[in-house]
Amino acid sequence: MSPRLTPRTGGTRSRALPDNPRTNRELYRGLVTLAIPIMLNNLLQMLYNLVDAWFLGRISAAAVAAPTISFTLIFFLVVFGLAFSMAGTTLIAQSKGRGDMARANFYAGQTTTVLMAMSVVISAVGLAATPWMLRVMQVPAEALEYTRQYMTIIFAGMPFMFVSFLLRAVLQGVGDSMTPLIIQIVTIALNVVLDPILIFGWGPFPAMEVAGAAYATVFSRLVASAISAWLLIRGTRGIKLTWQNLKPEAGAVRRIFDIGLPSAIGQAVPAFGFTVLQGIVNTFGTSVVAAFGIGNRIVSIFNMPAIGFAQATTSIVGQRLGASRKDQAVTAVRQSVLTVFVFIAIGMSLTFFYGSGFIRFFVDDPEAIAYGRDLFRILSPSVVIFALFTVTTGAFQGGGDTKPVMVLNVGRLWLLRVPLAYLLALTLAWGPSGIWWAMFVSNFLTAVLGFAWLARGSWLHKMDPSTI
Repeated sequence: MSPRLTPRTGGTRSRALPDNPRTNRELYRGLVTLAIPIMLNNLLQMLYNLVDAWFLGRISAAAVAAPTISFTLIFFLVVFGLAFSMAGTTLIAQSKGRGDMARANFYAGQTTTVLMAMSVVISAVGLAATPWMLRVMQVPAEALEYTRQYMTIIFAGMPFMFVSFLLRAVLQGVGDSMTPLIIQIVTIALNVVLDPILIFGWGPFPAMEVAGAAYATVFSRLVASAISAWLLIRGTRGIKLTWQNLKPEAGAVRRIFDIGLPSAIGQAVPAFGFTVLQGIVNTFGTSVVAAFGIGNRIVSIFNMPAIGFAQATTSIVGQRLGASRKDQAVTAVRQSVLTVFVFIAIGMSLTFFYGSGFIRFFVDDPEAIAYGRDLFRILSPSVVIFALFTVTTGAFQGGGDTKPVMVLNVGRLWLLRVPLAYLLALTLAWGPSGIWWAMFVSNFLTAVLGFAWLARGSWLHKMDPSTI
């Protein structure tokens, strides 16, 4: 299965050459070399989240529900960091494609300034808005205090998370995804060690339960931030931060916003939709919340190849367009989509047939297991096609054409998923299965529209590399 990837490029023609098997192999090798560390990096983070859920599941379903509820609210704000860091990746990649490393270093500094300022603002907003957000989301009473503790601690440590975003974005722009992986391995290992110590109160530490999980996360991010800053300042990984490049330059900041803002809106507005959706889920009790949270984490794990290849595609497409090789940019997208199809088809087959077993591993709650089984039976087929669409977002991002992704992501949540979930689950009284069906429909239709937009080819000539 592969969508048609033969865009109508328009505009200035690139140096289009006949397909060269050797060139295509080298291109694919570059994609895989970049994607695998990204996949492992994201997978390790998800595995940590699952370890977190496993430890908290030993306490209660309410304890497991707290990070699940918190995630949608936290993600609503941190998507700005993710989006603007990827704007930095695009500009650094295209600068490298032109062979201008001085400009790549310049954009690394500008991205750092934007992200660090943003992290302080988001941390303050998150801390101030937490009580209000918990009321709006109708958090179940038994999970309310756990959730408040978790969110407060995570928002206080938000700047440390943004430093990690920065390192990944800057190094992926120059084709280095291994260094962020190594840092992630070290810090997640620390996180996993600290989890049981702080959650259950081993040794001299008191039992902090959910707050302990949050403190473990923040401390680990602090360590990652220190290592990341040291590497970027030393400049030993192909790109170097200097004080001169940290001084904001209006044109560069505007360019970062031109690319990052549509992407941020395209993630933040849907993220708020996920928050509203979580509110609908919360009305059905902690068992449904636990099934929804664990189910989403399992899907996210199997979706790691799609995210990894999407980010790798962003870098490769940016570099190839910077070198005026649109033909190779198209080839890279096609290769990524075909590769991810193999992975996601296998993963979603497992969840479709053995979904209840995945839920049972994390929580011994018969109702949660039953709800989780139904979720996987309904949702799994749509995840396959949506994962392929996820890969293609790397093409839009690499070309600096982020508005289509914004429109599709906003529509996915606000025109499809949230209204359908409310209609099916509450108005028509389908219960939790109504939410699962709303997720299915929104995934499927968004992916179909996304492939149609990709085929138009606007991403191939959105930016003129000579003006970066």
